[in-house]
Amino acid sequence: MKIALLGYGKMGKVIERIALERGHEIVLRKSSADTFEGLNDADVAIDFSIPDAAVGNISACLNGNVPVISGTTGWLEHYHDMAKLCEDKNGAFIYGSNFSLGVNIFFELNTYLAKMMASLKQYRVSMEEVHHIQKLDAPSGTAITLAKDIIANSDYSSWAIGNPQEDEIFINAKREEGVPGTHTVMYDSEVDSIEIKHTAHSREGFALGAVIAAEWLLGKKGIYSMKDVLGLQ
Repeated sequence: MKIALLGYGKMGKVIERIALERGHEIVLRKSSADTFEGLNDADVAIDFSIPDAAVGNISACLNGNVPVISGTTGWLEHYHDMAKLCEDKNGAFIYGSNFSLGVNIFFELNTYLAKMMASLKQYRVSMEEVHHIQKLDAPSGTAITLAKDIIANSDYSSWAIGNPQEDEIFINAKREEGVPGTHTVMYDSEVDSIEIKHTAHSREGFALGAVIAAEWLLGKKGIYSMKDVLGLQ
């Protein structure tokens, strides 16, 4: 499989190494200032760029009939535009706030726990996410996905990173040196606390999941998620 890497920072380099180990070829390594030369040679593209570049990268792929995986967060106000473009072009697209296989299992646990806790009004839910200081968006896309899944299964209406209202989930976003990503969901009452937590030890898990998603998407048409890739639908 020939892969275009859109975003060639630390994450892009880990994806490259894992892709090569799995027998794939890299035909484009695009940093922010580079062109899309070589994109037409790709069987699939993997976008781990920056929020300002994501829409342009995804659009170029869909317009060029190249299936695209995007793990870039912080651009989701344009997600529906990209989904429509994918449908108009009969393309293939997967967005994931986190491609780690473990995190996607964590998403399922979070949803299941939210359903169990929905009627127990004595518990107040909150979240904490910790990432490396180079991460540009806060809260993380993973934290937002966790919050949205809780909201969909509870009386909470939104999330907030400061001074939450009664119907908002507080997300404490921290940036610390050398932290790949840690997410904790906490339910607190006067008598006890319940929490679930996922801790990434490196970028390897995110990169492996992205390459597996690219392998899965090859030859398909439509808009998918990691739930489809992992058979969790």
